[in-house]
Amino acid sequence: MSDPTKPSLDVNRKYVRLVEKRPDGLVEFEFSISDPELYVEMLLPEAAYEEFCKTNRVILLEGSRPESEDGSDWDWNLREATHQRFR
Repeated sequence: MSDPTKPSLDVNRKYVRLVEKRPDGLVEFEFSISDPELYVEMLLPEAAYEEFCKTNRVILLEGSRPESEDGSDWDWNLREATHQRFR
């Protein structure tokens, strides 16, 4: 039996948060399905990124990803790992 206190999983809701349009023509972004807090980091050429967003009918998320409330050492992404040192 499902738990009525948990929100249902909606695989039709897809989200994209633009991270950076890089000088080399690649677009860095975060893609998530149903829950914007759980995402994969992706890189695509700009035309492929535009087509990806159109095909998946994504909801564009504004701004940067919110900081974790607990400040966990496990709260990092690949971009942060390649652009700054770990704590």
